[in-house]
Amino acid sequence: MSSVFVTGPSGRTVPTGLDVPELAAQLGGTGTPVLWEELTWPEAESTAAAQDAVIIPVGATEQHGPHLPLAVDTRICEAVALGVSALTGVPVVPPLSFGVSASHGDFAGTVALRPETMIAVVEDVIDSLYASGVRQFVLLNGHIWNNGALDVSAEKLRVRHRDARVRALGYVTMYPGPEVDGHVTYGRALMHANFFETSVMLHLAPELVRMERATSHVDVDSFWDYRMDQVSETGVWGRDVADANPKHGEAEFDRCVLTTARAVSTAVREPWPDPTHRPGRQA
Repeated sequence: MSSVFVTGPSGRTVPTGLDVPELAAQLGGTGTPVLWEELTWPEAESTAAAQDAVIIPVGATEQHGPHLPLAVDTRICEAVALGVSALTGVPVVPPLSFGVSASHGDFAGTVALRPETMIAVVEDVIDSLYASGVRQFVLLNGHIWNNGALDVSAEKLRVRHRDARVRALGYVTMYPGPEVDGHVTYGRALMHANFFETSVMLHLAPELVRMERATSHVDVDSFWDYRMDQVSETGVWGRDVADANPKHGEAEFDRCVLTTARAVSTAVREPWPDPTHRPGRQA
């Protein structure tokens, strides 16, 4: 199947081999992503009233070896979010481009937030969107070390807003982790600047990939987590990086979009828990 393009109002494109019109008809979208920042305030108000949900991409600006740009986690996560929006109609807000990245250590270029800062930022963003009428929030994560902060944020916000639903998930969460072909055996799913990410970037933004500089890393088993500069001299974690290719990147990217879109389409229509099913509840 020839690639088609998911195109936003601003002209941004996301290459995909998915049948966007057919899937959008199934999952509730129009085939075009809804970009929150391009709405006027009356449009944002009416969109929130009609859709009641948003996707918040959360990425990072951090080293990705000598061959990939600092924006990998943000670029991939936002592209998945735009694809999900096109298929489901759920709006995407501008990505949070700084993440919990200080554990990369001494590699240059990384811009990191403390976990406490990320928690505060996410709380402020969701509180603002809540004030606009949004009640369902998908925190779509593109950087594994953001997980702790996002989970804490979700817990705090569920307590604060009793009529809100918040879920933090990675863009690969909705299909089994062992199926992610990253050519990484160890490292508790630590895949960084590896075969997977390099292939996806070759699909999404090949002009930003310097394959002539690509290096690989033999990952080893360990109990502890380490700073990246303690386990890798190049900032890469994973084998066979020179074998990365855009065909593999398209297949992995499309599966991330489709599995996440199916989950989000169902989630935003999920009924709230019915108290009548609870043990001890009188009929």
